[in-house]
Formats: sequence, structure tokens, C-alpha cells
Amino acid sequence: MQVRALGSTGLSVTPIGLGLAALGRPAYINLGRDRDLGDDREVGVMERRCHAVLDVAAALGIRYVDAARSYGYAEAFLSSWLSGPAKRDQASRSMTIGSKWGYRYVGGWQRDAPVHEVKDHSVEMLRQQIAESRELLGNRLQLYQIHSATLESGVLDDRHVLNELARLRAGGLAIGLSVSGPEQGAVIRRALEVTVDGVHLFQTIQATWNLLEPSAGPALRDAKQQGCGVIVKEGLANGRLTDAGDGGARLGEIARQSGASVDALALGAVLAQPWADVALSGAVTPAQLLANVRAMDLAGGAIEWPTLAEPAAEYWARRKALSWG
Repeated sequence: MQVRALGSTGLSVTPIGLGLAALGRPAYINLGRDRDLGDDREVGVMERRCHAVLDVAAALGIRYVDAARSYGYAEAFLSSWLSGPAKRDQASRSMTIGSKWGYRYVGGWQRDAPVHEVKDHSVEMLRQQIAESRELLGNRLQLYQIHSATLESGVLDDRHVLNELARLRAGGLAIGLSVSGPEQGAVIRRALEVTVDGVHLFQTIQATWNLLEPSAGPALRDAKQQGCGVIVKEGLANGRLTDAGDGGARLGEIARQSGASVDALALGAVLAQPWADVALSGAVTPAQLLANVRAMDLAGGAIEWPTLAEPAAEYWARRKALSWG
């Protein structure tokens, strides 16, 4: 698999990365989880599932893995995989590992928990969570991102947080942020303005972009031009752009013509964007990951990508209404 630079971070990634949001906890908002995972989601079962997908990722040559403190036991599962058998360890050495801080997992490993995660963008949370991430991942942690930064949280104006992130960057960590919601573009552009001691702080941007919600595209283009690495999450719109979702039906004919799955087609549209460095696969089975990787064969083809975009506010309202299952 092709290896490329992640902006100006000095880190190496591949066009497809593996996101662990759906593998580190028993419930998530992706459609089709009952079909994909069944009812047995004990911690040990989910850890073995996570390891199996990571094994396939390593064998395929995937070189970026994305976690977060709020993804249940994702960092712990990744840590136990990294310290596994010698052949696994050898394959994992060239992987770039990223994680995120700013949300705490509070679901108690219950699928029907009333609340699964809580936001806290304070400097105290940053200091606590970087210590927790490093305890699990050690020096394998190479990229640390604010999790779902917003203008409302004030995190991009909190000098205590920004100075602490600058200190971590000076110590060798790449620093980025992820964004969500209908104001992604405004948050990205504000982040591109943030400096500490005259140096632009953020080196990577992780944002939602897909055929249903492409509104962040112009801001991501600007971020790329400024030298940031760009990581795209939710390219499958939390399952809406798969056979399990409403968007899948609208891609079905193109998928049949190309001989690819709907999910590969949707991720191929992400990789066709010139500013995209990495498209995250949220696969929870090896078969899903193998299908997702087909996206690389489609990105440079002569496919006429359909216009499926919804108003951003409508898209995010529908996302918010998805149930954790």
C-alpha cells in the first residue's frame, strides 16, 4: 500500500487508515452493528475482534490507526495488540498511532447506557488524558488531537490548553484536532489561525466529509495548503453510505457498474479529494476492512461521483438522532 507524508508532521500514513471508534466499546452509532457484531460484546470478545481487524490492517499494509480516550477500551486493545506476538509486533512497528483527548467514556460497558461520553476540554482533562494515553501507548503515540473541537467550547481560545499542547509538540508529539457538526468549516479556519509564540499550533485536521456531508471540503483544502495533514472520518456517514443505510441505495447502480461494494465506492469518493491524506475505515470485521480497501482502486478512476449532499444542519440532525446500538 502506498505510503505518504501526513502534511508537515514528519509522520507516514497510508490512504486508508483504521479508526477504532466502533471496536473499543460495545455500543456505537454505526448502522448495522447487530448484524456485524451480534449480541456477544463482552470485553474479551471485543478485544479479540479488535485484534483480528488490526491483524488484517497490518497484513494489508495500513499504516495509520486512530483511537481516542472516549472510545471505551480502544487504546487498551491497541496496546495489547502492539505488545502481542513477535510477528505482529514486527508488522506494527511502522504504524503511525494517533489518539484524541477531550471526551471521557462513561458508558460503563453498557449498550443501553443513557450517556456514553462526556466532553471536557479543560487543561486539567488534557493533562490527565495525555498521561493515560501514554501509560497505555508509551512512545508509540505520535499524534494527539483535540476531540471534536468547537467554537462554543472555547478550547481554541484557552491559552492554558494551547500552551500545554505547544509543550507537548515541543516534546515530539504531533498536535491536531478533530471537528464535528455543521460548523466544521468555521472551526477549521479558526484552528488555522491559532499560534503559540508565532508558530501555527495545529499540524493535522480530522473532519467528517462524505457524499452526504461535503461542506467542510473548502476549509480542508485550505488546511492542506497551509501544510496540515488531513484525516477524513465518517466517510460512510455512520453506515448510511453502506448497504445498511439509505444512502447505499442511491449508490447501488454505480457500485454495480464498478464492481465494488457501496462502502468502497463511498470511501473512494473521499480519496478522490486532492486534499485528503487518509480516509478512516471504521470496519468491525476483517471482511469489511478488505472491502473498504478497494476504495483505493476507485479514487483515481473515471467515476462520475453523484450529488447526494444534504444541508449540513439536516445531516447533523439526522446523525444526532441515530441510536447507539
